[in-house]
Amino acid sequence: MLLPVTKWLWKDEFWLPPGFTWEDMRDTDEVSYPHPHHLFACIPLAFLLIALRLVTERVFIMPLGRKLGLQEKVLRKPSPNAVLEAFYSKHQKGPKERELSGLAKQCDMQPRQVERWFRARIRQDQASLTKKFCEACWRSIYYVISFFTGLAIMYNKPWLWDPRECWTEYPQQPLVPSIYFYYIMQLTFYCSLAITLPFDVKRKDHEMQIIHHVATIFLLWFSYCTNCIRIGCLIVLIHDASDVLLEPTKMFYYVKWSRISDTLFLMFSFVFLYVRLVIFPQKVLYNTYYYSMELYQPFLGYYLMNGSLIVLQLLHIFWSYLIIRMVCKFFVRGTMGKDVRSDSEDSENSEENGAEEAVPEKDGKENGSVLSSLNSGGNFISKETPLQLNGSSHPTNSHPKIR
Repeated sequence: MLLPVTKWLWKDEFWLPPGFTWEDMRDTDEVSYPHPHHLFACIPLAFLLIALRLVTERVFIMPLGRKLGLQEKVLRKPSPNAVLEAFYSKHQKGPKERELSGLAKQCDMQPRQVERWFRARIRQDQASLTKKFCEACWRSIYYVISFFTGLAIMYNKPWLWDPRECWTEYPQQPLVPSIYFYYIMQLTFYCSLAITLPFDVKRKDHEMQIIHHVATIFLLWFSYCTNCIRIGCLIVLIHDASDVLLEPTKMFYYVKWSRISDTLFLMFSFVFLYVRLVIFPQKVLYNTYYYSMELYQPFLGYYLMNGSLIVLQLLHIFWSYLIIRMVCKFFVRGTMGKDVRSDSEDSENSEENGAEEAVPEKDGKENGSVLSSLNSGGNFISKETPLQLNGSSHPTNSHPKIR
């Protein structure tokens, strides 16, 4: 029953330019070509990579964070309140303005006390600094390995310097073992990110991250099946060029090495804007959209490939806008400060300025930031309502500032 569907799915005109068939891509003793079944190796490898990540975080990254001065905040628990807890369990956020007064009356509390209770409760469910540091450090390790591996593999390839070479003798371009290794490495990593996405630090652009991972996995898979691996390698290398700076920026931000993190942030911003808004459209989009059609007639794979690339470029534009906002704030304030992209957490600056000065939005959220997790978060403590520290109550007028 599946045979007719499979036969239809792999029709030559869907995947290859007019005039070529799968018979033209058949392996010989001297030459081998990419085939879809090669990619099945990334599925078990993705789970092995996740296991390696867990071991690396526990054995190496956590001790590294402590040596670099990573200090976890002591979270203060809100006093038990069945009514507010039931509301939070249902909505997973703080009350809106019209709901605030009703909750305050039910609990015989002031509206400001209810706001502070929800701030402290939301804080309990937010990712710890240690988790953020481990995530950033793991990705830093991967992106450094990936970027320099890509450079080493492609440095002597003519299509790295002249993207038009991506279409020379296409689609009958032999598969090079090093390129196959590079592709499997990339697809394994992004599959592992997709698997762990529900468990990683959730940010305000969570939906954008899902779209990005899906588009990336689809592009890697589709470009391999259609033997567009040369252009696929260029896309990965262009993305790694900025990602290799992003994750170390967050690492040093978490351990409060502000000078290094500020410097890396400015470097990352320049590289990101240049490679995503200049290099990517010039070397990739133009190459796949215009130049390829000077050599071949359009086919379904052409539209699917370019559609996915346009989705990626729209994400680049969205993130570039956020980065530009962050850079403008950087030059005004003289420091990186809060991020405008992703964390749904409140800034740790709010705690340092005092609870009375920190007024949240009515839905319990604050503006996020540009770098994936540049916010750690402060605790919002009520001066009227005692909160619990490790199960015991303490009046808030006697607690020290937590670092």
